[in-house]
Amino acid sequence: MSAQGDSRADAELSARLVSGDPDALAEMFRRWGTLVHTIARRALEDAQDAEDVTQQVFLSAWRSRHTLVPGRGSPAAWLVAITKHRIADLRAERHRARRNADAVAAGSTYPQVDDAAQRIFLLHELERLGDPRAAVLRMAIVEDRPYAEISERLGIPLGTVKSHVRRGLLELRRRLKEESSDGAP
Repeated sequence: MSAQGDSRADAELSARLVSGDPDALAEMFRRWGTLVHTIARRALEDAQDAEDVTQQVFLSAWRSRHTLVPGRGSPAAWLVAITKHRIADLRAERHRARRNADAVAAGSTYPQVDDAAQRIFLLHELERLGDPRAAVLRMAIVEDRPYAEISERLGIPLGTVKSHVRRGLLELRRRLKEESSDGAP
């Protein structure tokens, strides 16, 4: 097929996607799923993260199909742009989770004990928070999962996940301060 034929086929595929044809999304996945996965794999250096990002890219493509303009640019370039945004989102979520966990640890005057004892105490305090907050924090901090994945897995809005993390970390910080002021190990 010529370059002109390729661009015409791409424009037709784009138009089908914009009109809501799920087969168009499936075709895009067949054609460019490997490209998206490869970019994610190289950027994130983790196979599971790359698979998650690939799924998120095609879900985002479906949800934001109205932003694709048939005939202007290639669908592959559009998917690559979405991929770069999802990778950046994942990195930012992880950075925030680590920063929040570090803030909780730094905010306490908890004496240094071996890591196993600290982990046991932290897990105990997480459980005391109750679900869904405990589940959200466990997935975000202990399992290092992205907020979007937590939202999807637990079936709760992304903003709610972020609120649970923030409020849960504040509560954990408060409890750690109480424990250290009581003279507990």
